[in-house]
Amino acid sequence: MNETKLTVRVPRGLLEGAKRYAAQHDTTVTRLILAYLQRLESEAEGPLRDAPIVRRLSGILPSEASVNDYRDHLEQKYGPSPLRADRS
Repeated sequence: MNETKLTVRVPRGLLEGAKRYAAQHDTTVTRLILAYLQRLESEAEGPLRDAPIVRRLSGILPSEASVNDYRDHLEQKYGPSPLRADRS
């Protein structure tokens, strides 16, 4: 990889926080910035693509289905959850 040096001015506190984060995650500030810039570049290339499993599952549930509908379905199928408080 052909690299070049870059000088960036940032607030001291921000830099110190970035150094702490990098140390906690066993990396460097340079690698953090590189990863961020690569992510920006890939996002600029186009919208994120859904994973194949997401594409296969899209549209299975009716658009008007709610969380309560799903909960009711699960209770009908498996019985009441022992973790939930009584609904009455």
